[in-house]
Amino acid sequence: MRRMIVPLLFGVLGTAVLASFGVWQVQRLDWKEGLIAEIEARIAADPVPLPEAPDPQEDAYLAVTLTGSVEGYPVRVFGTWRGGGAGERIVAPVLTEGRRVMVDFGFVGAGAVVTLPDGPLEITGNLDWPDETNSSTPAPDGDQWFARDVGLLSEVLLADPILVVAREVSPAVQPTPLPVGTAGIPNNHLGYAIQWFGLALVWAGMTAFYLWRMTRRTG
Repeated sequence: MRRMIVPLLFGVLGTAVLASFGVWQVQRLDWKEGLIAEIEARIAADPVPLPEAPDPQEDAYLAVTLTGSVEGYPVRVFGTWRGGGAGERIVAPVLTEGRRVMVDFGFVGAGAVVTLPDGPLEITGNLDWPDETNSSTPAPDGDQWFARDVGLLSEVLLADPILVVAREVSPAVQPTPLPVGTAGIPNNHLGYAIQWFGLALVWAGMTAFYLWRMTRRTG
């Protein structure tokens, strides 16, 4: 019986550690679902006038409305979208109330000729500071970009580092709006929790089997 104490303790400790990781993932799942619900509520809220100095942390996804005119040439941000395939986002500077901000007007097919109207536009959308750059992101090539880097885009477009992702534009423009959403926010915690709990069960089962084999050899 004394020989079984060490493997029993080892089995109980291993099962407890693996199960604790599963519990942690369940807690993370609850936190992530709350965060996503908060973001979705902010996205769908009634739009407010564009703040004078929006904060990337406090005002992320804030629903805003503005009236302005396109002032300058747009840039194209290459990407692929579900249901749309490969194409380009059209980002252009918009003059509104004496300042220039950037507006992501939406999606067009790759290489499509785009003409944005000169007159005033009523734009409803959400503030966004997307983090799309990494070490493998190609450098911009003329008006062709491969990520929406708000800081760099603002320097090129001579605009404030403020990006409004349009969901409605009146009168309508050529690009199809691609509003911000939560589909791109990873939420794999349930799968991770199941894996950890599964490993805990396997560990417990292997421990029980090993102890059973010991009793058979010593019986």
